[in-house]
Amino acid sequence: MRRTWNVWIETAAVVTLVFGACGMANAQSGQSGQSGQTGQAQQPAQSQDKSKTPEAAPLTLDAAPPVSAEEDAAFKAFQATPLSDQSKRIELGEAFLQKYPQSRYLPTIYGSLTIAYMQANQIQKMLDIGDKAVALTPNDVTTLAILSQTISRVTNSNTPNAAQQLQKAETYSKKAIEIVPTLPKPPNLTDEAFATAKNQALVAAHSGLGLVYVKRGKNEEAIPELEASIKLDNTPDPVNYYLLGIANKSTSHFEDAIAAFNKCAEIAGSMQPTCKAQAEETKKKSATELSAPK
Repeated sequence: MRRTWNVWIETAAVVTLVFGACGMANAQSGQSGQSGQTGQAQQPAQSQDKSKTPEAAPLTLDAAPPVSAEEDAAFKAFQATPLSDQSKRIELGEAFLQKYPQSRYLPTIYGSLTIAYMQANQIQKMLDIGDKAVALTPNDVTTLAILSQTISRVTNSNTPNAAQQLQKAETYSKKAIEIVPTLPKPPNLTDEAFATAKNQALVAAHSGLGLVYVKRGKNEEAIPELEASIKLDNTPDPVNYYLLGIANKSTSHFEDAIAAFNKCAEIAGSMQPTCKAQAEETKKKSATELSAPK
C-alpha cells in the first residue's frame, strides 16, 4: 500500500487545489442557482444529477469573507513548505486550522493535509481530515479517490463498522469515477498534466471499488474495475495484479488469474513470494477443475 501512496503523492499534491476548487465552485454554483446564496456543502453520499455537467468556474469561493494579512501569510507559509517536509506541513496545517477554523482556505488545507498524513502514514488522521475535505468540497476527485482506495485497503473484519466503511469507499470511488470525465481543464494545467491527474484519480478509484467488491465476494464485478485501474496506471501496483488474480481465480478464470499473478510476481517487492505461490496453486487448480467460459 505504501508503494501506491508514493505514486500518488507528486500528482495528487499538484492537482488537489485545482480539483478541489473546481468541485467547490461547481457545488456552490449549483446551490446558489437555487437560493441566490452560497449554499452549504452537500453530503458525499448524495447522488449527483448526471445530466448536469460542471461548468468552468473561478478557483475562488463566492462571497468569501475577507482574509486578514496574518491569515494570508499563514496560508502562504503552509503552501511554501516543501512537500518533502511532511512534518512541517502537518505542523503548519494543524496550527492554521486551529487558529482559522472558518477560513476560505479550508478546502486547500484539508486536501493538502490528507496527502501529508498519507505520507506520514497517519492513517486515522488522514481519513478524518479527508472526510472533512469531501464534506466541504464534494467534487474533490483527488481526495475522493485517495480515500476510496485507502478505506478499502485498511478495512477488515476487525474494523468497527466495517460494512459502513466499505459502503463509504464504494460511494467515494463511484463518485470520483462519475465526476472525472466532467471536469473542465483548469487554465494553469497543460493537457498532459490534466490527463495524468485524471488518470491517477481513476486508478485509485477503480482500485478501491474493485477491492470493495472482492471483500464482498462480488468477484465478477471486481474484475473490470481492477482491469481499468491497471490499464490506466503507468506503473501498475502489484496489489492490484494480486487482487485481479484472486478475483479471476475465485470465478474459475484460471488462465487470466495465472497471468495476473505472474505480472505481480515480476514486480520487485514484498508481494513477489505470495504471487508466485498463488500462480502455482492456480495452475494446479486449473488441472483438476473446469475453467469458466470467457
